[in-house]
Amino acid sequence: MAFTKKAAQVLGVIVNRPFKSSGFAGQSLDTRSFTSLAHGVHVFHCPDEVGIVAKLSDCIASRGGNILGADVFVPENKNVFYSRSEFIFDPIKWPRKQMDEDFLKLSKKFNAMRSVVRVPILDPKYKIAVLASKQDHCLVDLLHGWQDGRLPVEITCVISNHDRGPNTHVIRFLERHGIPYHCLQTIKENKREGEMFELVQNTDFLVLARYMQVERVSHRDNLHSFVQKSESLEKQCLLKAIKSYCELRVLPYEKNKTVVF
Repeated sequence: MAFTKKAAQVLGVIVNRPFKSSGFAGQSLDTRSFTSLAHGVHVFHCPDEVGIVAKLSDCIASRGGNILGADVFVPENKNVFYSRSEFIFDPIKWPRKQMDEDFLKLSKKFNAMRSVVRVPILDPKYKIAVLASKQDHCLVDLLHGWQDGRLPVEITCVISNHDRGPNTHVIRFLERHGIPYHCLQTIKENKREGEMFELVQNTDFLVLARYMQVERVSHRDNLHSFVQKSESLEKQCLLKAIKSYCELRVLPYEKNKTVVF
């Protein structure tokens, strides 16, 4: 499906919808097994200055958390700082609400433009809407990946400009799982963006169910092998992209760029 510049701007607003957290009960850290610990991810974007990494580490360690990995990106001559940290913690010693308050204090200290913390086992799943084209391979692979638990998301609806029959594999799958399917047939003069925006108001981000990427080919390839390679690559890229976004590995950078951890 094609989208105008206006659509892209509105979709960017949808992505920034705040998340709510739920409570969690666990065991004391002193008597815990490793599985009683929760896994968290924090991303940070602020003006660059000395001591940011130390304060981030201290924020987590002071609550008994342990950093499993951290990535930092400081663009040359840009005076901005990006980081992504993965950590484990005891939800009893560091309640989810307290965690939000601690990272908020850190955010204010460094005048952060973005500070997001996610605890997948506690926080609501991302809500996504899928925009699909006529070809089914990416959509079908996405749906099966979601059904198998490989994608930590909630699918609110599927929107397409192609009318699929009632007895097709896709429609039967969606009906079985209670996922609405909306057909918005478009023409060049009417992209029906207003209707689409109404359907996706309660989503966190949109998924375009066809990803493209360059694949290595040779003179031995033919049209059939090109199709097979491209479909396989599109499916792999789409699932990886959704998973990376859910894991906070993709951050906005400047106007039309991203930082990928």
